[in-house]
Amino acid sequence: MFHIVSISLTLSFLVLGLCYAQPDKEGQAMNIRKSIIAGSWYPGDADKLSAQIKKYLAAAKKTESDGGLTGIIVPHAGYMYSGPTAAYAYKNINPENISTVIMVGPSHSAYFEGAAVYGFGAWETPLGKTEIDPTLAEEIISHDPKYINDNPGAHAKEHSLEIQLPLLQTVLKPGFRIVPMMLYDQSLASCDRLAQAIAGAAKGRDDVLLLASSDLSHYHSQAEAKKLDKLVVDAVGKYDPEKLAGDLAFEKCEACGGGPMVTVMLAGRYLGADRSVIYDYRTSGDVTGDKGQVVGYLAAGLYKIKNKKEKIKKQTIKDDKLTLEEKKELFRIAHASIEAEVKGKDVPKFKPLTARLTELRGVFVTLKEGGNLRGCIGYIEGIRPLYQAVAEMAVAAATGDPRFPPVTSKELPELEYEISVLTPKRQIDSPEEFIVGKHGIIVQRGRCNGVFLPQVAPEEGWTREETLSYLCLHKAGLPAGAWREKETKLFVFEAEVIEERDLK
Repeated sequence: MFHIVSISLTLSFLVLGLCYAQPDKEGQAMNIRKSIIAGSWYPGDADKLSAQIKKYLAAAKKTESDGGLTGIIVPHAGYMYSGPTAAYAYKNINPENISTVIMVGPSHSAYFEGAAVYGFGAWETPLGKTEIDPTLAEEIISHDPKYINDNPGAHAKEHSLEIQLPLLQTVLKPGFRIVPMMLYDQSLASCDRLAQAIAGAAKGRDDVLLLASSDLSHYHSQAEAKKLDKLVVDAVGKYDPEKLAGDLAFEKCEACGGGPMVTVMLAGRYLGADRSVIYDYRTSGDVTGDKGQVVGYLAAGLYKIKNKKEKIKKQTIKDDKLTLEEKKELFRIAHASIEAEVKGKDVPKFKPLTARLTELRGVFVTLKEGGNLRGCIGYIEGIRPLYQAVAEMAVAAATGDPRFPPVTSKELPELEYEISVLTPKRQIDSPEEFIVGKHGIIVQRGRCNGVFLPQVAPEEGWTREETLSYLCLHKAGLPAGAWREKETKLFVFEAEVIEERDLK
């Protein structure tokens, strides 16, 4: 499974009693989140804060575009470090168009399952209070209430979204609202789940802006940071959230808000955005002159062509199996993708042979050599058209499986290919519902998770209990018996497993 890398930062302060209730204009209680970083990450004095922000905005450049701005990606370090970069994104917001900002950030300290929304009340900075949009917050939650929760406590000590608010208060008209939300699990599947809920709630509204809060690499030399950050900048610039998620998952690059970036890019795509503009990139070394250990900062905008129709994709899984021609085409795509990657050539642009190959399907590509595993990577969730998912996962299995070195050109003729096309996963209430040989199995507890494809247990000769115990201990990093405990979640799925040798 994919896991997006999240850099944990320890705040140098803890402030208690951050939220309190005070009467609003109607005399009813309003939940107010007080600032936790005013006076440290940005000035605590309103005049000084306003002057600093206006200085950054004056120095930033505006990008001309014939498209509509759907979302922005902005850094979240202290203003003296990331403020000049963030200002580029805020400079490109048209205040006439925006009434609500959906803010997505990472959690640096709080642990929670799913996505945490701050669903009502207001946030306060030295520049004043900004109210939550409770209607839109509730609409987002209602799209996936098992995953998205109204959880203001998770936001109490988090800086990644608060740091954006004074900038929004400066560039937007008074009265705008916000919907703050955070991710802890930043896996690609989790990001897409939240993205679909956001897009479903914001569909048809041109007055909503999406915002992703993220810094890039942390504490490398200037040269190494720019090398790592280029992968993020390129993926954002090409509007390729899946590539970004994959590079982060395989630790090819770093971003403490990688999940929020992927989420906002996916949500923007569902709402019609199809291109990105990189406004600015720099490191803390460019600001301070100290290039020994730097942090990377990116500002970007996500745009859609005006009047382009929104389209929220849904899974269209059918019960019928792949045809022989479709199976052969998937193996052709896998071969061509791996050979191009290994030989340093551009991966070919594929077109779907049939409509079935455009369905959003989870897929794993497994490589063996001499009967021994050589690489296995895949998507559990169906978030990419099948033919594209096979191309990407084939390359990932050959070059990105951390258990093995990258495949070499000499090995290409010896590789054995297997493709597993998955059905959507479903949670089970009892381990007895897991049928060895029929089901793939996922174990999940907090941020610990692991997966076995349906064919693994029969190949190893394991019983149900042995499969679950091995999965917990060796794949999820849990105690062997964790599958018996109620805190552990179990999911099953099925797969059409195709071995290339059976088609010859």
